[in-house]
Amino acid sequence: MDARILIVEDDESIRETTAIGLRQAGFTVAEASDGHEGLRLFRDWHPDAILLDVMLPKLDGLEVCRSIRKEATVPIVMLTARSDTIDVVVGLEAGADDYITKPFEFPVLVARLRAVLRRSTETHLAELLRLGPLTIDQTGYEVIKDEELIRLSNTEFELLATLASRPKQVFTREMLLDQVWGYDYLGDSRLVDVAVQRLRAKVEDNPAEPVLILTVRGVGYRAGHG
Repeated sequence: MDARILIVEDDESIRETTAIGLRQAGFTVAEASDGHEGLRLFRDWHPDAILLDVMLPKLDGLEVCRSIRKEATVPIVMLTARSDTIDVVVGLEAGADDYITKPFEFPVLVARLRAVLRRSTETHLAELLRLGPLTIDQTGYEVIKDEELIRLSNTEFELLATLASRPKQVFTREMLLDQVWGYDYLGDSRLVDVAVQRLRAKVEDNPAEPVLILTVRGVGYRAGHG
């Protein structure tokens, strides 16, 4: 695998150790020590995925994540020294695809990166899916609603396509972690709930009363009919 990974981390020892390990795992790596440098490298170097620390000098990781999300759907894995629910959810709501808590086990980090990269590059057999007013183009990674393009992250797109591909099936959070995020035991059900929340905000007319992505209480989620 020769994917390009941008590490944005101000702790020099963590950044350098992670870069060495990723290069040994077959990745091409660039490094940034603050938020402004991270944004510059993102725009100049066009990485395939980004490891982004939450606590950064000059411009914090959440602002960096929000800025990137306005421009691209590149996979983002947040690095955080805190595992508090609020910190995790805020990072995911900023547009991150996943998160990992420091200190982390390196094989887990590599697995997370390979999972987000796989989601961003895999192809689908059915080119078009429809869900209510949504047209989901699986080859172009585009969603059209009322003739307008809706910008989704790769994870949000995969979640929508997974639900729409089986409109009568109820997906548990564990099933979605496996099928969308590409792992189960490495995952966290908060990833699913926050991704659904972000997706509803983009595709539903009224996210507080969803008709396209329905909650099945005590089980998980399924596609609605619009």
